[in-house]
Amino acid sequence: MTAAAPARTAGARFPATPAALVGGLWRQRQLIGELTRREVLGRYRGSALGIVWSLFHPLLTLAIFTFVFGTVFRTRWSGEVTGGADFALVLFPGMIVHALLAECLTRAPVLVTSVPNYVKKVVFPLEVLPVVAVAAAVFHALVSLLVLLLVFLAVKGTLHPSALALPFILAPFLVLTLGCAWFLAALGVYLRDVAQVMGVVTVALMFLSPVFYPASAVPVAYRGLLAWNPITVPVEQLRAALIFGQWPDWGQLAVYAAVAVAVALFGFWWFQRSRKGFADVL
Repeated sequence: MTAAAPARTAGARFPATPAALVGGLWRQRQLIGELTRREVLGRYRGSALGIVWSLFHPLLTLAIFTFVFGTVFRTRWSGEVTGGADFALVLFPGMIVHALLAECLTRAPVLVTSVPNYVKKVVFPLEVLPVVAVAAAVFHALVSLLVLLLVFLAVKGTLHPSALALPFILAPFLVLTLGCAWFLAALGVYLRDVAQVMGVVTVALMFLSPVFYPASAVPVAYRGLLAWNPITVPVEQLRAALIFGQWPDWGQLAVYAAVAVAVALFGFWWFQRSRKGFADVL
């Protein structure tokens, strides 16, 4: 019985159309929810504070940013941001976006290889593994965003109406992240070195994006390259909406969303076409 399962998997057909993507995720929504819950809770299993760490971590991070960049380096930002808590608030949106992408990119290449039994011995919808990884990362990002909003409210006394645009800014970014996770999850089965490379890639993405500096600080000749960084648009738009009270550039977001959908469709297609050989490789 166990030996027959890989044979059926190898010969099975895995639809890779947009309809199959949406329909499959809808049918597996309960499984995705349960696996995400286990993923989030499992991260803190055995610790004294448990899931409370998901709240303390962004608080501690924000406090460290405030001290290092506001007191030690006395870093300045363009405009009215002169350091201290203001600089930490400006910096934190970029760190949240980068942390979400970095977590997904570093975990994606080992999502399938870490559960060989799911590939060889049981019938399991492997395509939900990247979805669960992204969903767990989103949970922690939302906790960090909540901390950011509460601190901003405490410091400034009010929130900008443009904060309502937050879902429209993050949705395309999450779609693009999911597409990358699907692609890397499949690629990591055949090329194990991908897992090692992604650590360097995520660090490069952080310093080659407007996380620690505004995009306007980059020389004009290099701003075109900056635009290719997948976190540049969400970082700039999120910071503008939450911190500076500016509504997003809807045209730029529309282009980004179109690219994100294309990346997601390609990533899903690549995963579905590649999974036929997973059992043989593992």
